[in-house]
Amino acid sequence: MLGRAANGVYWMSRYLERAENTARLIDVGFHLALTRGNRQSQDEEWKSVLTTTGQLEDYCQKHSDFSGTQVFNYLLREKDNPGSVLAMVENARTNARVVRTSLTNSVWETTNEGWMNLRELLSRPVRETSLGEVLTQIRRTGTLVRGALEGTMLRNEVFNFSRIGTFIERADNTARILDVKYYVLLPSTAWVGSSLDNVQWDTLLRSVAGNRAYSWLNAGSMDPRGIARFLILDGQFPRSLIFCYDKIRSNMAGLAKEYGREVSAHQLLRDAGAKLHQITIEEIFEGGLHEYLQAFISKTIEIGSAIAADYRFSE
Repeated sequence: MLGRAANGVYWMSRYLERAENTARLIDVGFHLALTRGNRQSQDEEWKSVLTTTGQLEDYCQKHSDFSGTQVFNYLLREKDNPGSVLAMVENARTNARVVRTSLTNSVWETTNEGWMNLRELLSRPVRETSLGEVLTQIRRTGTLVRGALEGTMLRNEVFNFSRIGTFIERADNTARILDVKYYVLLPSTAWVGSSLDNVQWDTLLRSVAGNRAYSWLNAGSMDPRGIARFLILDGQFPRSLIFCYDKIRSNMAGLAKEYGREVSAHQLLRDAGAKLHQITIEEIFEGGLHEYLQAFISKTIEIGSAIAADYRFSE
């Protein structure tokens, strides 16, 4: 299983998760831009979306303005953008095809069909009126593939590598969204803990599919510090940092049991997981939210690199 097959299922899942995360960022960027009163503010919102995806520098080399239509078409379908959603879903499909004999028919078929449907939708420029349909298809593809994995795959190394890829990508994405968006919405650090514009905070939570869950747990109160706590330390929410790390540790434990040994990434995860379970949101803010999230992103990259090295595969 090591090597080529591990690489295939791991990156298949990472690319699908990344594509879905990008779709959610485009959705939140579009809705937040609509709330901005002028063109400059709208441009800043789209710049923040590009920053979160790590594509701002490449975008600026090819385009000189930040109109919404241009930005979301760049992120969705531009041929010269290797980080576009279309390129990511195609990469996921390519990786799935490489390890097709290790996947069930359901997993392969949902991945392949999702790519074909998306390729058709993105064969021409996307307009604002059709953006919702495109984003829904991207999210649907990720949901169907995960459902096929959960419902049909043996709980073996294939399943474990797939889940590890998903949750490493998800943890990184949640941290980046919170890091970039939190202080964009917060006009001053003096407002930490206050009640601000519920629509904007609700839209932020929507970017990680957490608006309903947060509302249920907090009776609809949009408290910025509470949102940070929810996205970092709430073990019930499947996109929180602590939930993602717990799942990575669980699937890494499955690999250790199957192979009869641990690797260096196991200790990295134990140390990082222990710190997540011990820290409080007050301690995070005392040390600086931005500093904490940057350290978390660096640690997640380190863990991902260690897993790739330990199991002898790379992107």
